[in-house]
Amino acid sequence: MSEPTPPQEPLLDAATAADQSPADAIAGEPADAAASTPVVDTLPSIEEQFRALELKAAEHYDAWLRAKADAENIRRRALEDVAKAHKFAVEKFAGELLAVKDSLEAALAVPEQTVDSFKSGAELTLKQLVAAFEKNSLTEINPVGEKFDPHRHQAIGMVDSDQEPNTVVTVLQKGYLIAERVLRPALVMVAKGK
Repeated sequence: MSEPTPPQEPLLDAATAADQSPADAIAGEPADAAASTPVVDTLPSIEEQFRALELKAAEHYDAWLRAKADAENIRRRALEDVAKAHKFAVEKFAGELLAVKDSLEAALAVPEQTVDSFKSGAELTLKQLVAAFEKNSLTEINPVGEKFDPHRHQAIGMVDSDQEPNTVVTVLQKGYLIAERVLRPALVMVAKGK
């Protein structure tokens, strides 16, 4: 007995097979069926694309204008802050000096002063002044015995001395530093070399 043969698909002639796309050939549909379905254009029109680009450009321009205005405001505020810092830089120090001024005025207001009371009042006032200097990083330069430093000292002259050459022998006027920067150099006499 012979076995039944499986059903075979119809064979296409070469002309029909050439017209069909590979997907149509697999589905078994003729090429004309795909051509009969309308093709839908999914791309927006040029005018729509142009309007969308114009909107994006306007958004970017608006964002740029806002960023420019913000930068200008920051620059203006920074200039105002610097101006205020310059204007009121001595406010803290001036507040400390008010107590010194008050003490001096109180000392002068006393009708009958003795030398001892005047001296003790002057010493207390000097202590207030030194405290104000310390609070505001104003330090004294008193370089007796130190090596001469032209950045911190100003030599008035040289004297014969038993000390090493170029050593400060005498301080004629103390110098001052403000936060490690020389406000006034110390006026000094320096030892001569032997």
